Amino acid sequence: MKIAFIGLGNMGGPMALNLLKAGYTLSAFDLSAEACRKFAAEGLAIAASAAETVAGAEVVISMLPASAHVEGLYLGSDGLLEKIAPGTLVIDSSTIAAATSRKVAEAGARRGIAVIDAPVSGGTGGAIAGTLTFMIGGAEADLERARPVLEKMGANIFHAGAAGAGQTAKICNNMLLGILMIGTSEAIALGVANGLDPKVLSEIMRRSSGGNWALEKYNPLPGVMENAPASKGYAGGFGTDLMLKDLGLAQENAAAVRASTPLGGLARNLYAAHSLGGHGALDFSSVIKLVQGKAA
Repeated sequence: MKIAFIGLGNMGGPMALNLLKAGYTLSAFDLSAEACRKFAAEGLAIAASAAETVAGAEVVISMLPASAHVEGLYLGSDGLLEKIAPGTLVIDSSTIAAATSRKVAEAGARRGIAVIDAPVSGGTGGAIAGTLTFMIGGAEADLERARPVLEKMGANIFHAGAAGAGQTAKICNNMLLGILMIGTSEAIALGVANGLDPKVLSEIMRRSSGGNWALEKYNPLPGVMENAPASKGYAGGFGTDLMLKDLGLAQENAAAVRASTPLGGLARNLYAAHSLGGHGALDFSSVIKLVQGKAA
């Protein structure tokens, strides 16, 4: 099976490598020449364009930053849906608006192309280890076609419902994650301000009723968890601006269905302030800087 993989960022690159290691024939592309060079050195075959990547592919996977990028890739004036052969399976793992996923799926269906939305959770560590959680929106039969491929990149695969449902599940998850990271940062900062050892406090909370994913795998304070982005200058990981984008999607959706999400709205505003402070490219756990009143 030939797979086309478009988008070799912090998440997409490792996901593509796991498919290569599993024995699939891959053709990959990214607009970033640096990303292409990096993953070519890892053994990925890099195409000259997105259109070249999908030629002859049975499965197309995309991992892009936002709705506009996905819509432009598939539905633009030179959109890939005009170049992908009927019968091809498209798996979009970007986190975007559910309405955009539905729009692309409907356009694909008109051309005989199956499209599922398959956003992921698990961070860069999960992408590297192949332990991601996939949240699927689309037809059950299309998910079953995709399952053997998804299983090489993830440990958990959930069918959330029809097209767009995967995106809805993802924004609910990321809204909660954004809130939890701020709360975790506040608690650690409070303890440190009182002279507590952050490692000891983090372990106490991890094993107590305050335990959460940030404390388990993604501590926001440098030096507490060796492999967390916080201990690597907040590099790599999941950027503040990406979290801000996801929280914005959650608020747009909440407004559309008249759901009350006051903590989600507050979290979005805090990440916006953090981004405006010049930290948009840093991992989202760097929001602890905002909590502690640190400019850098």
